[in-house]
Amino acid sequence: MSEPLTERAPAKINLTLRILRRRADGYHDLDSLVAFADLADTVRYAPGETFGLRVSGPGADACGDLSANLVMKAAEALAVKVPGLTRGTFDLDKQLPVAAGLGGGSSDAAAALRLLARANGIAANDPRLVAAAESVGADVPVCLDPVARVMRGIGHDLGPPAGLPPLPALLVNPRVAVPTASVFRALAWPAGGHSEPSNPPGAPALLRDWLRATGNDLEAPARGIAPVIGTVLDALRTLPGADLARMSGSGATCLALFPDIAAAKAAAAALSAAQPGWWVRATTLR
Repeated sequence: MSEPLTERAPAKINLTLRILRRRADGYHDLDSLVAFADLADTVRYAPGETFGLRVSGPGADACGDLSANLVMKAAEALAVKVPGLTRGTFDLDKQLPVAAGLGGGSSDAAAALRLLARANGIAANDPRLVAAAESVGADVPVCLDPVARVMRGIGHDLGPPAGLPPLPALLVNPRVAVPTASVFRALAWPAGGHSEPSNPPGAPALLRDWLRATGNDLEAPARGIAPVIGTVLDALRTLPGADLARMSGSGATCLALFPDIAAAKAAAAALSAAQPGWWVRATTLR
């Protein structure tokens, strides 16, 4: 290959997140409609004798020990399942906030797997690729093919593409890391009394009403750990045109939906001026 292969690793947004039950193995069964933003990290790959990882970008310093990065874990997991796999070096341009409820690390890992699949002639639906994704983390499988869909179980039970309309949105992170494990430990049980999954409506016109009625069960425990999440949500709800505001994933990133991208960009400008220390981005979810 004369040029490095490149993949985008888009932010994963939980439009809904319902915790159905705690499993005997300590994990939780969930029910979540996820979508992907047009905001992303970028992962590049060049073949070599061994796996390596270099990180740049505004989020590089927060990535910690690179040997424990999910990109490296994903590459090693696929190498175990595919004897003779061509190895190489990954360059990660880290634009998304870390530990932010955006699935950034999982999306980076999925991008690395897609790159290795392209370099080694592995089909996108190869069971070994899926198995490697599942072994790395609960969110990695849904990021392999980053389109809106429902994820269930511990995250590995994936529905078909949901066919959502483009959703103009504003994403806001107060630059506070919220560890996922801590949020789950703080989760009150039972969480909302959910007994069955809730399917999004087939008609796009009904989607926003359904979203308003279906929230994020991790929002309350996350706010207990990081009260600034409540401040972010209050700020989003006061913005002109904001249609719905909630936390994504385990936090601390929150989102608001808008009628169009122009309204989302105007809201981003206003909120950035009021809170210059926050990460504020207008985007479209798909």
